[in-house]
Amino acid sequence: MDNVQEIAMRISGLRDACGYTQEELADELGIDRAVYARYESDGKDIPISVIFQIANKFGVDFTEILTGSAAKLDTFHVVKAGQGKIVQRYEGYDYKDLAWRYTHKIMQPLLVTLDPSDEPAALVSHVGQEFNYVVEGTVIVTFDDKEITLEKGDCIYFNPTHPHGQKCGGTVPATFITIIAE
Repeated sequence: MDNVQEIAMRISGLRDACGYTQEELADELGIDRAVYARYESDGKDIPISVIFQIANKFGVDFTEILTGSAAKLDTFHVVKAGQGKIVQRYEGYDYKDLAWRYTHKIMQPLLVTLDPSDEPAALVSHVGQEFNYVVEGTVIVTFDDKEITLEKGDCIYFNPTHPHGQKCGGTVPATFITIIAE
């Protein structure tokens, strides 16, 4: 591969941004710590399979690690509870991993409660990227003329320049966390 030193630097930066030490990541990947340290020091002899594992672990595109350019999110991706995989591209990730996905300004995570009696809000659009995670109940996300039903533990990640909105989808209040990156 070309630019192996730059690949090693991107991997190191990604690992740091997600709050892992070299040793912790090596252990989770099942790689000898000394061998993994060499991978990060100069990128030489790092197997493609290891780069792929790291990309999946932290929910980034494989090509983003290789080239430094993220794939453009132009629609939406959904993770169903317990399945751990977002359609097409991203693996499941937890909050600390979002620090790397959202490379622009991150707004404070907001806890939203929707009541069954609430009238659906008007659809809105704004720049950036949006991540919603359902904590309780059922949330219906309207996205670009589609309705997507999310249950507890489901999440959706999308480009909010498309018209979108959320409403309660059940008979009890629903709560979700939303994070927006400008």
